[in-house]
Amino acid sequence: MTLAEFLVWEEQQPLRYEFDGTAPVAMTGGSTGHASIRANLAAALLNRLRGSPCRFYGADFKLQVASGHIRYADGMVVSHPVDRSATLIGDPVVVLEVLSPSAAREDRIVKAREYQATPSVQCYVMLDQDGISATVLTRSGETWTHAILVTGSTLASPEIGVFLPLAEVYEGLGFDDADAGAEG
Repeated sequence: MTLAEFLVWEEQQPLRYEFDGTAPVAMTGGSTGHASIRANLAAALLNRLRGSPCRFYGADFKLQVASGHIRYADGMVVSHPVDRSATLIGDPVVVLEVLSPSAAREDRIVKAREYQATPSVQCYVMLDQDGISATVLTRSGETWTHAILVTGSTLASPEIGVFLPLAEVYEGLGFDDADAGAEG
């Protein structure tokens, strides 16, 4: 299946599918923890981006990455207006994924490579759903740096003017300090 064929086919499906370059891949459901983190993230970013040229979009929008694959990220931020009828975004500045046990390997390796190969992406954030922690990959010229965030950290995204206490993303999830501050 080509990308063009996939886009036409997927619009007719009742469920969401990603595209791996050759075939559709069905999206699975998430947990309440996953949904809570996504909701907290959306609320925090929508408030912080208000009045700026940047806009947050959730998991309802297709993201075309450099490899020609289609992804549904848990969140993304673009730095320009997007047509109201658009269903596909190709140039996010920040991409955010909430890691689930079944997809963590793909998010950490396959998607990380795809997002790094997408020229517009300046930051890729992977949020753990089992404790307060995140891995942040940031473009620095031609190279990428990484940071591991834990309880008490701030998620800094200067490319969109956002500095977000990580605890705010996990608000209401009931992680205690022993669970949330895992070493390593």
